[in-house]
Amino acid sequence: MNQFSLALRNLLRNRRRSLTTLLAMVIGLSAILIFGGYARNSIFAMQTGYVQLHGHLQIQHKNYFLYGSGNPAAYGISDYQKIIDVVRADPVLAPMLTMVTPKLQLGGIAGNFAAGVSKSVIASGIVVAEQNEMRRWDDYGSAASSIQYALTGTPQDSVLIGAGVARMLQLCAPLKVDNCPPAPEQASNDEKAAPDDIAALSALETRATPAAHATAIEMLAANLHGAPNVVGLNVVKAENWGFKEFDDSAMVMHLAQAQKLIFGAAPPQVTAIQIQLRHTTQIPQAQARLEALLGMSFKDAPLELLDFETLTPIYGQSIQFFNSVFGFIATLIGVIVLFTVGNTMSMAVVERTTEIGTLRAMGQRRGGIRALFMCEGLLLGLLGAVLGVLVALALAFAINHSGLTWTPPGYVYAYPLKVRVWGDPALIFECALGLVVVAVISAWWPANRAARLMIVDALRHV
Repeated sequence: MNQFSLALRNLLRNRRRSLTTLLAMVIGLSAILIFGGYARNSIFAMQTGYVQLHGHLQIQHKNYFLYGSGNPAAYGISDYQKIIDVVRADPVLAPMLTMVTPKLQLGGIAGNFAAGVSKSVIASGIVVAEQNEMRRWDDYGSAASSIQYALTGTPQDSVLIGAGVARMLQLCAPLKVDNCPPAPEQASNDEKAAPDDIAALSALETRATPAAHATAIEMLAANLHGAPNVVGLNVVKAENWGFKEFDDSAMVMHLAQAQKLIFGAAPPQVTAIQIQLRHTTQIPQAQARLEALLGMSFKDAPLELLDFETLTPIYGQSIQFFNSVFGFIATLIGVIVLFTVGNTMSMAVVERTTEIGTLRAMGQRRGGIRALFMCEGLLLGLLGAVLGVLVALALAFAINHSGLTWTPPGYVYAYPLKVRVWGDPALIFECALGLVVVAVISAWWPANRAARLMIVDALRHV
């Protein structure tokens, strides 16, 4: 206790230098905590978006994730409704679930053959009400609003398409798509014409179901037996999906329509069963239980269970990016604090050389001198840590209530900008502890030099 009392008095002897050093530590720690809280919020916002879109877990046909894209007939789940019923009725899983819903992914060619244009698309067949319910998931308070699919209450032939698809199908005007200049004129009518087989199928479909809308299109896909099948569709809206590659090929339709296109009169199938949980922390428990259920009730079915991190590799890559930037910032600020505290302690040693000689002459051991300066570094670190945390919490509160928003990569709608410092005790403790450790290490070299001074040389120092 006596050592700490002397250390505090020594720090107060040169208030300006101590205050400058303390200010550098407070600013450094606050910057680290603010960025850490920002990174945490960004990760939560991205997770919210992916869980709303894909769910926490998906049951798929084995190897569909690796090889089945665009081939729903070969990698479909036939008994999907029975699987859904078993999952929903399980007493262990039921309290954790918010939604269990089927989805069918398929590829095809969408055409506005009246204008002589077509475009390859990747379509998703969904149960609209259940997908809209999934989009309300917001366990972290990250979403400003729940963006719903505009297919609610629409006929079965209704679809959503990406803004890029609308542009390529020359539907910008009827769908009121912004930033959509007219396409350049084609070189000849032959280049505008659709392939003969597609045009013939389109003509048959058009005679069966006459187009009544300016936004009517046709979609060609291979059915269960590999034969081409065409269905007439009506586009209700064009949405910007964020990524241009996705925006130029995305289509969303009713599940029943997608199943009719691929499977016709055969028993319908899906390519995924999406499972959304109440909390992301429940994934390990839910995954273990689902694997047990599939192993018992559907052991002969070639199924596998994937989490959203596997389905969206960019999520893990984003976490690695934030961690690397956080590590770089923490290292940079740590080096600055190291030299700042070291310089302060070195100046203190020079100014108090005579006092050090007097203490040594009075019987103070070298360890006592070393401990005195180490205590000063420790006190600086503790004060800097406490003040830095308080300043970071105040700044985070101000930012969180500022009403600022940001748009994550691949999104077109904004999320509230939040800095999650208070809700992350591990971040606070680790950063504060790191600052204290750096301060003590910074004080060690000057303290060791002070302890090694010769008594006679120290006493005659001017």
